[in-house]
Amino acid sequence: MGKLLDTIHSPEDLRRLPKQVLPELAKEIREEILQTVSRTGGHLASSLGTVELTIALHRVFHTPEDALVWDVGHQSYTHKLLTGRRDLFRKLRQFEGCAPFQSRAESPEYDPIGGGHAGTAISAALGLETAARRMNKDTAFAAILGDGSLGCGVSLEGLNNIDENKSSLVIVLNDNRMSISGNVGGLTHYLNRIISGRSYTRFRALAKTMLKKMPEVYNAVRRFEESAKSVFLPGGWFEELGIRYLGPVDGHNIDELERLLTAARESRRPTLVHVLTRKGKGYIPAEKEPERYHGVKPFDPEKGLPDEPGKGFSHAFGQSMIRLAEKRQDVAAVTAAMALGTGLDRFAARFPKQFFDVGIAEEHELVFASGLAAGGMIPVAAIYATFLQRSLDEVYHDICLQKLPVILAIDRAGAVEDGPTHHGIYDLAFLQAMPGLTIYTPADEQELQDALFTAVELAAPAAIRYPRGGSPRAAEELPLPGRIRPGKAQIRKEGKDAALWSCGAEIFTALEAVKILQEKYGLSVMAVHSPTVKPLDGALLQEHASRMPVFTLEDHVTTGGFGSAAAEKITVTHRFGWPADEVIPFGKVASLREKFGLTPEAIADVIANFLKK
Repeated sequence: MGKLLDTIHSPEDLRRLPKQVLPELAKEIREEILQTVSRTGGHLASSLGTVELTIALHRVFHTPEDALVWDVGHQSYTHKLLTGRRDLFRKLRQFEGCAPFQSRAESPEYDPIGGGHAGTAISAALGLETAARRMNKDTAFAAILGDGSLGCGVSLEGLNNIDENKSSLVIVLNDNRMSISGNVGGLTHYLNRIISGRSYTRFRALAKTMLKKMPEVYNAVRRFEESAKSVFLPGGWFEELGIRYLGPVDGHNIDELERLLTAARESRRPTLVHVLTRKGKGYIPAEKEPERYHGVKPFDPEKGLPDEPGKGFSHAFGQSMIRLAEKRQDVAAVTAAMALGTGLDRFAARFPKQFFDVGIAEEHELVFASGLAAGGMIPVAAIYATFLQRSLDEVYHDICLQKLPVILAIDRAGAVEDGPTHHGIYDLAFLQAMPGLTIYTPADEQELQDALFTAVELAAPAAIRYPRGGSPRAAEELPLPGRIRPGKAQIRKEGKDAALWSCGAEIFTALEAVKILQEKYGLSVMAVHSPTVKPLDGALLQEHASRMPVFTLEDHVTTGGFGSAAAEKITVTHRFGWPADEVIPFGKVASLREKFGLTPEAIADVIANFLKK
């Protein structure tokens, strides 16, 4: 597999290849990506869509002297393969293997700046370019936007900051009409209206040459063009910002890509190249269902993704939202381009007037939700824990400060395989400081539903935090919803030698640990589940601390989390959690737990050693 790819050890090798073999190289790269991702899991559809684009970029830009800045790192798999990381790539997302996103630690030469979240490429590339100019370096920079990132607030701020007199940044807009879900919003509709920019660009150049011989006519035409192009001409909005527009171009035609990218690189002003790609290109199942093949677990590429059973926290959340909307028309679901990932796809189909996808714009998502709440609705904002970090001010300023009944459904809380850019292990540290916010940490899917129905009745800000995947008690159908008493802990197993308090699905880790303590060490340790972190059951905590050592366990860093909240009320003997002063790497979560002592066995050993002393 990969005879041509075998010869590529750096972009210089790629630039030496004759053009006629490049389509075959693209085919080999797609096969390499498919075989690797099907074995390790990863982001498939978006990577398959950027193969030719990446080949053209490395042939036109003289990397690593020139720099490519990738927005949303899962576009960059081909980039990794072409920059000497093929062997490492085969250990994609494996512990101590290949990072799932661009990483300065992995390749400072070819990844000048890291990133795994959308919208950062323009701003980062502008900073890099400005620094290079200050140091008199003649370096070309390209920022590659993808997966709907143009509508992200950070991207728009970056566009607004481009100075056409000081920048020659090349912006490559990878337009596949998708983020994770289909793109939404005015910018998407605008891009869809752009049919062809090539005829305009060529006509404009010819007209300028001819009309310059007639200065009065040329100046009149130029004034008309400046006033009318944003209305009539493709890319006019970018031109109004001082950014030259080229395209659109077929993102799978390497010759055309090289031609436009060369023109953009040689331009002495900021230029946007509009590239049309197909997400999932070359693998028919991914082409047909790009959203489903965006991020995948290991699978058989011959058979495609298996039909997943309707289980797990995200599925339960979607099912619970449907039940809620059946009872209340004032409930609304809001998401930032994550309908499928958060389990809201079925809700969207069933209640389209109560569903709002705002695109990749988490800050807007929460402010919009606050407006819905102020207008009399009960919005449930579904958001991944890692992306909640992008909208901290909105949680305080727009929701909690105004005491608005917005419910944050925080999916993927805890450590995940994608690593540092995507771990959801920092949210409790800032959520606990928010005034008037109730924080639910359900142990299982039934308790998630209970938390949602309880939060709706609060008429106050609330957050429900739950991990990726499912609990050991996951079921396809949930019983009818119950209610949770905030601040009331549950003793799941009695014990007299010590108490192990946990929140969320970590109660199942705790139960395994106390079982080991009983069977291996003959110790009787209590397992306690706290379905809310704020408020905590302070009375029960203090009662336990008065007669036995108390340990805490959480899928969060030990600073500012559940253990810290408990430590404000009692003396906690030991807090089990992710170390706050260390970056937690990527890899199988089981491997990470083993490394950082968060397996039931490791927890039991620490507790037993303490009790023996």
